[in-house]
Amino acid sequence: MYCGPSPCRIPVADATAPAKMKPPKKKLQLNARTFLASAGAGRSVKHHATGAAIFSQADPADALFYIRKGKVKLCVVSKRGKQAVIAILEAGAFFGEGCMAGQLVRISTAIATADCSLLRLEKAAALAVIRQEPAFAELFLHYLLARNIRIEEDLVDQIFTSSEKRLARVLLLFANFGKEGPPETVIPKIGQETLAEMAGTTRSRVSLFMNRFRKRGFIDYKKGLEIRNSLLNVILSD
Repeated sequence: MYCGPSPCRIPVADATAPAKMKPPKKKLQLNARTFLASAGAGRSVKHHATGAAIFSQADPADALFYIRKGKVKLCVVSKRGKQAVIAILEAGAFFGEGCMAGQLVRISTAIATADCSLLRLEKAAALAVIRQEPAFAELFLHYLLARNIRIEEDLVDQIFTSSEKRLARVLLLFANFGKEGPPETVIPKIGQETLAEMAGTTRSRVSLFMNRFRKRGFIDYKKGLEIRNSLLNVILSD
C-alpha cells in the first residue's frame, strides 16, 4: 500500500466548455490610390513627353495604363487614313483596358497631349489585383461604368444631335461641367482640328461655331479658353 503524500491533482479541461478562439487577423485592405502611385511587381512608372506615342493602333495589347499626371488622347485611323479622336483623358483615368477582355491588339493610338506620368500594369498583374483586392476592383469598375455612360452619350449625340451642339458638349466636358467637383471654367486652348475630330465635323464648321459662341458670350479667349455656364443654352435649345 502506498503511504506517501497525496498525489497532486491536475485539473482537466471541461470538454463541454467552449474553446477560446483567437480573433482572426483582419486582412489589410489595399489602398488603391497608393497602389497606383508607385511601381512594384508587375507595374512600372513611365514618363512620356507631350506628343509622344504611348502605344499605336495594332500594337500588342498587353497592359493596362493609369494616368498619374498629364493628359492622353486616344484616336483611331481608318484604312483610308481618316483620323478621329475618341477620347481625351486626364489624371485619374485608365486606358488600354481592352487587354483585360481578350483584346490581342490595340484598336486605337494613345498620345500624350501633355507631359505624362503613367503607371503601366502588365495584364497578369492587373487581373490579379482585381481578383484579390476589392478596393481596386471597385475603383476600376466605377471608372469603366462612367466611361461606358460617356460612350453611350457620345453615340446618341452623333446620331441625333447637330454638330454645333456636339461641339458645345465637348467644350463643356473639357471644363468638367456635369462632373463631380467644381467646373474648370478656364482650360488650355485646344486645336480646332482636335475639336473637329471629337465633335465629328469639319475644322471650318468648328471655326464658325467657335466665333458664334464667342460673339454670344458663351466662351472667351482672353485667358486660355474660358467656358461659361451659358454655353449650356446651346445644348438645351430646340
